[in-house]
Amino acid sequence: MSTHPLDNPALGSLTGPHAHFAERRGRVLRYPVDVSPWLALPDEPDADDWADLAALVGPGGEAPLAGYVGATPEGWEVTFSIEGVQLVDDGLAAAPDPEAVLLGPADVPEMLDLVERTRPGPFLPRTVELGTYLGIRHEGALIAMAGERLHPPGWTEISAVCTDSAHRGKGLAGRLILAVAHGIRERGETPFLHTGAGNTNAIRLYESLGFRLRRPTRFLAARVPEHLDDGRTVGVG
Repeated sequence: MSTHPLDNPALGSLTGPHAHFAERRGRVLRYPVDVSPWLALPDEPDADDWADLAALVGPGGEAPLAGYVGATPEGWEVTFSIEGVQLVDDGLAAAPDPEAVLLGPADVPEMLDLVERTRPGPFLPRTVELGTYLGIRHEGALIAMAGERLHPPGWTEISAVCTDSAHRGKGLAGRLILAVAHGIRERGETPFLHTGAGNTNAIRLYESLGFRLRRPTRFLAARVPEHLDDGRTVGVG
């Protein structure tokens, strides 16, 4: 069983502060597909949970799972598996930034364009609804941003940290992380974040800001089979 809310952060989010986003079947939950790709299994999923997950995603669809380290059932094709790390606030010098501007729905086209060019991780048309997003502009153009994603009780994930390639090396990402962290701290919550285990430059930045490694984790997606092992058609029964 999980002993900490960050061990299964998507489940903690969708049963806690983000429960209003949750689409549920049995014990399996997911975000709307235009908000976030992540689905949440219970801590120890059984065959019925995998069947419910299949029904939510549909035959042949991909089921992205954040932090799931167990095995997948027979017949499920793992489409990607990335080793990651989870880091938590351990003395961040969190502070507002005078150049940071609040981003909202009207900024989404620019945010999506920046994400497409910088590839920080999943960001979809309604991801901005998950929490506060801050950006820095140069001559009117959005050149850097960071915001909030998963939200287990008492914790908020900092995500979508990205900077236009022409403006890297200026400390913009660090400034925005600290500004987002300030807002999280003001609510009485603790910032955390994820990144790939091989992303050494990002890990070095995060540790220099005051994050510490909490645990290794994994980002996995598995393709739903056309039929379950018991012969049922996916989504039926």
